[in-house]
Amino acid sequence: MASNNDMKAHNQTYEGVMSLLKWGTIASAAIAVLVVILIAK
Repeated sequence: MASNNDMKAHNQTYEGVMSLLKWGTIASAAIAVLVVILIAK
């Protein structure tokens, strides 16, 4: 079974990946909206 230190590292990595995924999704959506606005003009 994983030691407590391994679980701490795992949780930190998981939180980092989820944060990156969240902000990446927001940034991608913002860029997509900007492109649609630029094309529509």
